[in-house]
Amino acid sequence: MQLESKVLGSNPPGSNGLHVPSLPDFPVSLFSLYCPLHPKKVLSRFTGSTIADLSEQMFTFPQRSNTAHVRLTASRQDFSKVTVCLRSFTDLQSDHPLFSLATPLRDNDFLIFWKESSQAFQPHVNNNRAQYRQLDYEPNVWHTICSTWDSTSGLIQLWFDGKPLTRKFVSSGSNITGNPIIVLGQEQDSHGGGFQADQSFVGSISDVHMWDYVLSPCEIQNYVNDLNLTPGNVVNWRALDFQIVDRVLLENKQQTCH
Repeated sequence: MQLESKVLGSNPPGSNGLHVPSLPDFPVSLFSLYCPLHPKKVLSRFTGSTIADLSEQMFTFPQRSNTAHVRLTASRQDFSKVTVCLRSFTDLQSDHPLFSLATPLRDNDFLIFWKESSQAFQPHVNNNRAQYRQLDYEPNVWHTICSTWDSTSGLIQLWFDGKPLTRKFVSSGSNITGNPIIVLGQEQDSHGGGFQADQSFVGSISDVHMWDYVLSPCEIQNYVNDLNLTPGNVVNWRALDFQIVDRVLLENKQQTCH
């Protein structure tokens, strides 16, 4: 029995993205392969996923589609508290997701979504949402977004570019449970699918972390300022278990010269 070769992303050699050539077939007994082109990277032969330290890198979604996305593997399946932090860069002037977590029970168990008609970020928990308006969501600028939730109080809070916004009630008394599927680049209308091109993301996403507890304000500020931070214990950008589907590039962050 042989396994299919896996290629990380769809970018051609010579592009700014990381290109990994096709891998030859190996016996089933070989569980993973060391990737010499990226010493922090291991390619899984069974799932097509990759475990990598993506420090100073980003996922680039170059066009709208109903297929292109990155799927992340969570280390846990039951959450009474959540913090998600990430950085994003886009010029979209339409609806788009930044982080989508679905379970078999609910498609929007934890979602960070920009609603263009409302000019608002709408974080969702257990299919319930809050809304945050009057934000300076400037295009073609890196923005830092964090969202926290606690099932005991039912309160959610959004942090936008390091500024804490009003704590609002969304859902209490019910954990996020079941097999979580986490997707970047698409909004799930079903568990792992139901993608729509007009709700897809175009731009870049980086530094995605998820914790199963609520970060303190000081810890969130450390994340915003790129200071010493305990990485996510559910999703860790420095040891990310991910799979690229269709046209998504893994690139080095673009550095501005001074």
